[in-house]
Amino acid sequence: MQITLLDGGMGQELLARTGDAPTPLWATQVMLDHPDVVRQIHADYFAAGATVATTNTYAIHHDRLERFGVDHLFGALHAKALAQAQEARAAHGSGRIAGSLGPLVASYRPETCPPVAEAAVKYAEIAALLAPGVDFFLCETMASVQQAEGALAGALTAGKPVWLSVTVDDADGSRLRSGEAVADLAPLVARYKPAAVLVNCSVPEAMAAALAQVAGFGVPFGAYANGFTHINAAFKADAPTVDVLEHRHDLTPAKYADFAMFWVAQGATIVGGCCEVGPAHIAALAAALRAAGHEIV
Repeated sequence: MQITLLDGGMGQELLARTGDAPTPLWATQVMLDHPDVVRQIHADYFAAGATVATTNTYAIHHDRLERFGVDHLFGALHAKALAQAQEARAAHGSGRIAGSLGPLVASYRPETCPPVAEAAVKYAEIAALLAPGVDFFLCETMASVQQAEGALAGALTAGKPVWLSVTVDDADGSRLRSGEAVADLAPLVARYKPAAVLVNCSVPEAMAAALAQVAGFGVPFGAYANGFTHINAAFKADAPTVDVLEHRHDLTPAKYADFAMFWVAQGATIVGGCCEVGPAHIAALAAALRAAGHEIV
Protein backbone atom coordinates (compact mmCIF):
# COMPACT_ATOMS: atom_id res chain seq x y z
CA MET A 1 0.00 0.00 0.00
CA GLN A 2 1.16 3.55 -0.67
CA ILE A 3 1.49 5.57 2.53
CA THR A 4 2.12 9.29 2.89
CA LEU A 5 4.49 9.86 5.82
CA LEU A 6 4.04 13.26 7.39
CA ASP A 7 6.67 14.94 9.53
CA GLY A 8 6.43 15.23 13.31
CA GLY A 9 5.99 18.10 15.73
CA MET A 10 7.69 21.44 15.14
CA GLY A 11 6.98 23.67 18.15
CA GLN A 12 8.16 21.30 20.87
CA GLU A 13 11.18 20.33 18.79
CA LEU A 14 12.12 23.98 18.40
CA LEU A 15 11.93 24.60 22.11
CA ALA A 16 13.93 21.47 22.89
CA ARG A 17 16.72 22.41 20.50
CA THR A 18 17.02 26.07 21.41
CA GLY A 19 16.56 25.74 25.16
CA ASP A 20 14.56 28.97 25.17
CA ALA A 21 11.83 29.47 27.73
CA PRO A 22 8.45 29.05 26.02
CA THR A 23 6.27 32.11 25.50
CA PRO A 24 2.61 32.44 24.49
CA LEU A 25 3.87 33.08 20.94
CA TRP A 26 5.21 29.51 21.04
CA ALA A 27 6.94 28.40 17.82
CA THR A 28 6.49 31.83 16.26
CA GLN A 29 8.80 33.41 18.84
CA VAL A 30 11.44 30.76 18.29
CA MET A 31 11.26 31.37 14.55
CA LEU A 32 11.94 35.06 15.16
CA ASP A 33 14.93 34.28 17.36
CA HIS A 34 16.36 31.17 15.66
CA PRO A 35 15.08 30.99 12.06
CA ASP A 36 17.70 28.52 10.85
CA VAL A 37 16.59 25.90 13.39
CA VAL A 38 13.23 25.57 11.63
CA ARG A 39 14.92 24.66 8.35
CA GLN A 40 17.12 22.13 10.13
CA ILE A 41 14.12 20.44 11.72
CA HIS A 42 12.42 20.17 8.33
CA ALA A 43 15.65 18.65 6.98
CA ASP A 44 15.82 16.15 9.81
CA TYR A 45 12.28 14.97 9.17
CA PHE A 46 13.01 14.50 5.47
CA ALA A 47 16.15 12.55 6.40
CA ALA A 48 14.06 10.39 8.75
CA GLY A 49 11.78 9.38 5.87
CA ALA A 50 8.97 11.93 5.88
CA THR A 51 7.71 12.98 2.47
CA VAL A 52 5.89 16.12 3.65
CA ALA A 53 7.22 19.26 5.35
CA THR A 54 4.52 21.15 7.25
CA THR A 55 5.17 24.89 7.37
CA ASN A 56 5.75 26.46 10.77
CA THR A 57 2.69 28.69 10.34
CA TYR A 58 0.25 26.97 12.72
CA ALA A 59 0.06 29.89 15.17
CA ILE A 60 0.77 32.85 12.88
CA HIS A 61 -2.59 34.57 13.26
CA HIS A 62 -3.40 38.24 13.70
CA ASP A 63 -5.09 37.57 17.03
CA ARG A 64 -1.91 35.97 18.42
CA LEU A 65 0.49 38.56 17.03
CA GLU A 66 -1.58 41.62 17.98
CA ARG A 67 -1.49 40.53 21.61
CA PHE A 68 2.28 41.06 21.62
CA GLY A 69 2.59 44.01 19.28
CA VAL A 70 4.15 42.14 16.38
CA ASP A 71 1.26 41.95 13.92
CA HIS A 72 3.29 43.98 11.43
CA LEU A 73 5.35 40.80 10.93
CA PHE A 74 2.32 38.76 9.77
CA GLY A 75 3.30 38.59 6.10
CA ALA A 76 7.02 38.29 6.73
CA LEU A 77 6.58 35.41 9.16
CA HIS A 78 4.53 33.43 6.67
CA ALA A 79 7.08 34.10 3.94
CA LYS A 80 9.96 33.06 6.19
CA ALA A 81 8.26 29.85 7.31
CA LEU A 82 7.49 28.94 3.71
CA ALA A 83 11.05 29.64 2.60
CA GLN A 84 12.46 27.42 5.34
CA ALA A 85 10.34 24.47 4.22
CA GLN A 86 11.21 25.10 0.58
CA GLU A 87 14.94 25.27 1.30
CA ALA A 88 14.83 21.99 3.21
CA ARG A 89 12.93 20.29 0.40
CA ALA A 90 15.34 21.60 -2.22
CA ALA A 91 18.28 20.28 -0.25
CA HIS A 92 16.58 16.90 0.15
CA GLY A 93 15.61 16.73 -3.51
CA SER A 94 12.01 15.60 -3.11
CA GLY A 95 8.90 15.94 -0.99
CA ARG A 96 5.77 18.02 -0.68
CA ILE A 97 5.02 21.10 1.39
CA ALA A 98 1.84 21.39 3.45
CA GLY A 99 0.72 24.87 4.46
CA SER A 100 -0.33 24.65 8.10
CA LEU A 101 -3.49 26.50 9.16
CA GLY A 102 -4.05 26.23 12.90
CA PRO A 103 -7.02 27.28 15.03
CA LEU A 104 -7.81 30.96 15.42
CA VAL A 105 -7.57 32.46 18.93
CA ALA A 106 -6.65 29.27 20.82
CA SER A 107 -6.06 25.54 20.39
CA TYR A 108 -8.42 23.00 22.02
CA ARG A 109 -10.95 25.74 22.84
CA PRO A 110 -13.67 25.56 20.19
CA GLU A 111 -15.82 28.05 22.11
CA THR A 112 -13.34 30.80 21.16
CA CYS A 113 -13.55 30.32 17.40
CA PRO A 114 -15.19 33.08 15.33
CA PRO A 115 -18.30 32.52 13.19
CA VAL A 116 -17.67 30.62 9.96
CA ALA A 117 -17.90 33.66 7.67
CA GLU A 118 -15.46 35.66 9.80
CA ALA A 119 -13.03 32.78 10.17
CA ALA A 120 -13.12 32.02 6.45
CA VAL A 121 -11.87 35.52 5.61
CA LYS A 122 -8.95 35.15 8.02
CA TYR A 123 -7.99 31.75 6.65
CA ALA A 124 -8.33 32.94 3.06
CA GLU A 125 -5.77 35.66 3.76
CA ILE A 126 -3.23 33.10 4.99
CA ALA A 127 -4.02 30.69 2.18
CA ALA A 128 -3.33 33.41 -0.40
CA LEU A 129 0.07 34.09 1.16
CA LEU A 130 1.10 30.44 1.21
CA ALA A 131 -0.54 29.15 -1.98
CA PRO A 132 2.32 29.95 -4.39
CA GLY A 133 4.71 27.74 -2.44
CA VAL A 134 2.70 24.83 -1.03
CA ASP A 135 1.35 21.64 -2.53
CA PHE A 136 -1.70 21.55 -0.30
CA PHE A 137 -3.12 23.06 2.87
CA LEU A 138 -3.41 21.25 6.18
CA CYS A 139 -6.13 22.66 8.44
CA GLU A 140 -4.89 21.29 11.75
CA THR A 141 -6.24 20.63 15.23
CA MET A 142 -9.81 21.72 14.48
CA ALA A 143 -11.80 21.02 17.64
CA SER A 144 -15.40 21.49 16.46
CA VAL A 145 -17.52 21.23 13.33
CA GLN A 146 -17.81 25.01 13.14
CA GLN A 147 -14.08 25.50 13.53
CA ALA A 148 -13.43 22.97 10.77
CA GLU A 149 -15.90 24.66 8.44
CA GLY A 150 -14.32 28.10 8.84
CA ALA A 151 -10.90 26.73 8.00
CA LEU A 152 -12.13 24.71 5.04
CA ALA A 153 -14.15 27.58 3.60
CA GLY A 154 -11.17 29.92 3.76
CA ALA A 155 -8.45 27.54 2.62
CA LEU A 156 -10.37 26.34 -0.43
CA THR A 157 -10.42 29.87 -1.89
CA ALA A 158 -6.74 29.55 -2.83
CA GLY A 159 -7.23 26.79 -5.37
CA LYS A 160 -5.03 24.12 -3.78
CA PRO A 161 -6.09 20.78 -2.27
CA VAL A 162 -7.09 21.01 1.39
CA TRP A 163 -6.65 18.35 4.06
CA LEU A 164 -8.78 18.63 7.18
CA SER A 165 -7.43 17.40 10.50
CA VAL A 166 -9.42 17.41 13.74
CA THR A 167 -8.47 16.88 17.37
CA VAL A 168 -10.50 14.50 19.50
CA ASP A 169 -11.19 13.90 23.16
CA ASP A 170 -8.24 12.07 24.72
CA ALA A 171 -10.58 9.79 26.67
CA ASP A 172 -13.11 9.20 23.87
CA GLY A 173 -11.73 9.36 20.35
CA SER A 174 -15.20 9.11 18.81
CA ARG A 175 -15.82 12.73 19.90
CA LEU A 176 -14.26 16.02 18.96
CA ARG A 177 -12.96 18.18 21.80
CA SER A 178 -16.18 20.17 21.47
CA GLY A 179 -18.13 17.09 22.51
CA GLU A 180 -19.62 16.65 19.05
CA ALA A 181 -19.34 13.24 17.45
CA VAL A 182 -16.59 12.80 14.86
CA ALA A 183 -19.36 11.41 12.64
CA ASP A 184 -20.97 14.88 12.70
CA LEU A 185 -18.25 16.02 10.27
CA ALA A 186 -19.79 13.94 7.48
CA PRO A 187 -22.01 16.70 6.00
CA LEU A 188 -19.04 19.08 6.04
CA VAL A 189 -16.85 16.58 4.20
CA ALA A 190 -19.58 16.02 1.64
CA ARG A 191 -20.04 19.75 1.09
CA TYR A 192 -16.43 20.99 1.02
CA LYS A 193 -14.80 17.83 -0.32
CA PRO A 194 -11.41 17.98 1.44
CA ALA A 195 -8.81 15.78 -0.24
CA ALA A 196 -8.18 13.94 3.05
CA VAL A 197 -9.47 13.86 6.61
CA LEU A 198 -7.11 13.26 9.49
CA VAL A 199 -7.04 13.24 13.28
CA ASN A 200 -4.20 14.94 15.15
CA CYS A 201 -2.89 16.27 18.45
CA SER A 202 -4.64 13.76 20.68
CA VAL A 203 -3.13 10.80 22.50
CA PRO A 204 -2.32 7.79 20.30
CA GLU A 205 -4.79 5.65 22.25
CA ALA A 206 -7.69 7.85 21.08
CA MET A 207 -6.99 7.52 17.37
CA ALA A 208 -8.45 4.10 16.63
CA ALA A 209 -11.96 5.13 17.70
CA ALA A 210 -11.68 8.37 15.73
CA LEU A 211 -10.46 6.63 12.58
CA ALA A 212 -13.30 4.13 12.77
CA GLN A 213 -15.62 7.09 12.19
CA VAL A 214 -13.45 8.95 9.67
CA ALA A 215 -13.10 5.81 7.55
CA GLY A 216 -16.75 6.16 6.60
CA PHE A 217 -16.32 9.56 4.94
CA GLY A 218 -15.14 8.08 1.65
CA VAL A 219 -11.88 10.05 1.38
CA PRO A 220 -8.26 9.19 2.19
CA PHE A 221 -7.69 9.37 5.94
CA GLY A 222 -5.04 9.08 8.60
CA ALA A 223 -3.69 10.23 11.95
CA TYR A 224 -0.77 11.93 13.66
CA ALA A 225 -0.89 11.84 17.43
CA ASN A 226 0.89 13.85 20.12
CA GLY A 227 3.14 12.75 22.97
CA PHE A 228 1.40 14.60 25.80
CA THR A 229 -0.24 12.81 28.70
CA HIS A 230 -3.39 14.85 27.98
CA ILE A 231 -4.44 18.45 27.25
CA ASN A 232 -4.92 19.88 30.73
CA ALA A 233 -6.97 22.79 32.05
CA ALA A 234 -3.93 25.04 32.46
CA PHE A 235 -3.28 24.97 28.71
CA LYS A 236 -6.85 26.07 28.07
CA ALA A 237 -6.29 29.35 29.93
CA ASP A 238 -5.76 32.56 27.96
CA ALA A 239 -2.32 32.88 26.32
CA PRO A 240 -0.87 29.67 27.76
CA THR A 241 2.69 28.42 27.39
CA VAL A 242 3.47 24.86 26.38
CA ASP A 243 5.47 24.15 29.51
CA VAL A 244 2.20 23.54 31.37
CA LEU A 245 1.70 20.38 29.29
CA GLU A 246 3.27 17.15 30.49
CA HIS A 247 4.99 14.95 27.96
CA ARG A 248 4.81 11.23 28.47
CA HIS A 249 7.94 9.17 28.96
CA ASP A 250 6.67 5.83 27.70
CA LEU A 251 6.07 6.79 24.07
CA THR A 252 9.27 5.47 22.54
CA PRO A 253 9.80 5.60 18.77
CA ALA A 254 9.09 1.86 18.56
CA LYS A 255 5.88 2.16 20.57
CA TYR A 256 4.68 5.10 18.49
CA ALA A 257 5.38 3.14 15.31
CA ASP A 258 3.26 0.27 16.67
CA PHE A 259 0.34 2.64 17.19
CA ALA A 260 0.68 4.06 13.69
CA MET A 261 0.91 0.64 12.08
CA PHE A 262 -2.41 -0.22 13.72
CA TRP A 263 -3.92 2.89 12.09
CA VAL A 264 -2.56 1.68 8.76
CA ALA A 265 -4.21 -1.68 9.43
CA GLN A 266 -7.47 0.26 9.86
CA GLY A 267 -7.03 1.67 6.35
CA ALA A 268 -5.13 4.87 7.07
CA THR A 269 -2.89 5.95 4.18
CA ILE A 270 -1.50 9.09 5.86
CA VAL A 271 0.45 8.91 9.13
CA GLY A 272 2.95 11.07 10.96
CA GLY A 273 3.42 12.78 14.30
CA CYS A 274 2.36 15.89 16.21
CA CYS A 275 3.71 17.62 19.36
CA GLU A 276 6.45 15.67 21.20
CA VAL A 277 6.79 13.21 18.30
CA GLY A 278 10.20 13.87 16.80
CA PRO A 279 12.52 12.70 14.00
CA ALA A 280 13.42 9.49 15.82
CA HIS A 281 9.74 8.51 15.96
CA ILE A 282 9.29 9.27 12.25
CA ALA A 283 12.41 7.24 11.40
CA ALA A 284 11.06 4.27 13.35
CA LEU A 285 7.72 4.57 11.62
CA ALA A 286 9.37 4.76 8.19
CA ALA A 287 11.31 1.59 8.96
CA ALA A 288 8.18 -0.19 10.16
CA LEU A 289 6.24 0.80 7.05
CA ARG A 290 8.99 -0.43 4.74
CA ALA A 291 9.38 -3.67 6.70
CA ALA A 292 5.67 -4.32 6.25
CA GLY A 293 6.01 -3.87 2.49
CA HIS A 294 4.40 -0.46 2.18
CA GLU A 295 5.63 2.19 -0.24
CA ILE A 296 6.20 5.63 1.29
CA VAL A 297 5.06 8.33 -1.12
